[in-house]
Amino acid sequence: MTGAAGLGMGARRMAVAGCAALFVAFGGASIVRADDVPPDLASVASITPAQIEAAIERLDGIVTEAMARSGTPGVAVAVVRDGKTVFAKGYGVRKAGEDARVDADTVFQLASVSKSISGSVVAHEVGVGHVGWDTPLVAHLPWFELSDPYVTAHVTVADMFAHRSGLPGQAGDLLEGLGFDRREILERLRLMPLASFRDTYAYANFGLTAGAEAVAAASGQEWADLAESAIFAPLGMTSTSGRFADFAAHVDRASLHVLVDGVYRPKFVRQPDAQSPAGGVSSTVNDLARWMTMLLQDGVYEGREIVAPEPLRMAMQPQIVSAPAATIAGRPRFYGYGFTQTISSSGRLLIGHSGAFSVGAGTAFSLIPSADVGVVVLTNAAPNGTAEAIARQFEDLVQTGVVERDWYALFSGVFTQMLAPGGVLFGAPRPSDPAPSADAAALLGTYDNAYFGPAEIAGDAGQLTLKIGPAARTFRLTHWDGDTFTFDPDADDGIVGSVSSVTFDIDGTRARTMTIEAYDGNGLGTFERR
Repeated sequence: MTGAAGLGMGARRMAVAGCAALFVAFGGASIVRADDVPPDLASVASITPAQIEAAIERLDGIVTEAMARSGTPGVAVAVVRDGKTVFAKGYGVRKAGEDARVDADTVFQLASVSKSISGSVVAHEVGVGHVGWDTPLVAHLPWFELSDPYVTAHVTVADMFAHRSGLPGQAGDLLEGLGFDRREILERLRLMPLASFRDTYAYANFGLTAGAEAVAAASGQEWADLAESAIFAPLGMTSTSGRFADFAAHVDRASLHVLVDGVYRPKFVRQPDAQSPAGGVSSTVNDLARWMTMLLQDGVYEGREIVAPEPLRMAMQPQIVSAPAATIAGRPRFYGYGFTQTISSSGRLLIGHSGAFSVGAGTAFSLIPSADVGVVVLTNAAPNGTAEAIARQFEDLVQTGVVERDWYALFSGVFTQMLAPGGVLFGAPRPSDPAPSADAAALLGTYDNAYFGPAEIAGDAGQLTLKIGPAARTFRLTHWDGDTFTFDPDADDGIVGSVSSVTFDIDGTRARTMTIEAYDGNGLGTFERR
């Protein structure tokens, strides 16, 4: 729009008059509500104190019902309102088969709720001038590289925290599962193909982690120490940490649970230090209530500024469309710098995040800034929709006084689909008369891959195995047909039943390459025989 200063006097008067007309049309005195709410804050449904109190009173029933429907062993919930914690409570047990109860001080692994906490850490560092949201990563990580030299030179902390670097979704995650450490994973991101820079959204844990590492380098501290000094200690979050060892040292901690024969059982341990900024924080609902209060109070807690308001506001506001609306009538979803944003049916902005470990954690928090209300829900079961359903029901009750839909049915269906076993050969009938494979001697040996590192095929014709990664993960191969074998890549991750093919390319009497379907999502799954 042309500025009024560049117009002649008559045109300038017309521009001012036009602005006045726009003001009237979008919230001027002739049509504004009695409480003078600006148009961007107005909602068709008012929120009364009684409505919020009624929503809080119904939480016990909401949580109890969700736990009964899902079988989740333990849940903790906290609510903040007008700068105070007004509800904090635990339900169920920390570990199935044991008596210890969940309470408001039980420590849970937060999974991706960590991203929002890390966004507030970076906002703190921006506020004190150690770094800017627009600081290129290479300014503090000169060794960092992506596949496009231009993106390498220009990708910023903000780009990584908004998931708009062009890295594909889940970039680096498979490397973590194979035992690579943070630095090794970040260095190998240079081999990942990139989508269009800054105008595509793809949720990348290790992209955000790379952004956090640049901020930590700028501050002169290791990331977990920075989070402690910038946010956790000032807020009195004494049970919160970005290190797995601190979580494991707590007596009052929630174990992870997965379904075993239809019942949630403790089975796995998740050590997420490699992606600590994106998924490795652990905390309690009492601690998180302090953090949510600070967020809702523009960075202030108990009268003390913890984070400067402007960089925090930038983190919490939409920076990219994360999910375009499916129809012209729909509402898109957005992502900020570590925070999600949605528009509710009543027209209010909701800010939050979900977190999930397939091996046994489901978490969610949500803020309704226009009501100065926030809720956090932590669970100790594999993601099944319980955390999200509890939070959404509470949001509905706060905003309109009624629960709009069966949120548990919706979210449990989404997670069932997300965690369903897969693979090109999944569900396919095994050949009744498969062609024989090459002799085992033609297949045995070490195969190299720049991204995944070496993989070893060992054993004999009776049983071949695949061993890969620093963690030496070992999988039994089952012959399928010809020189194609299969294995379950998720057997150790709580999602049993997927099928990945392993196909050997035989050159004469010796395998030349091996392609592993489970690792080939970005065209990186072919290994060359030494």
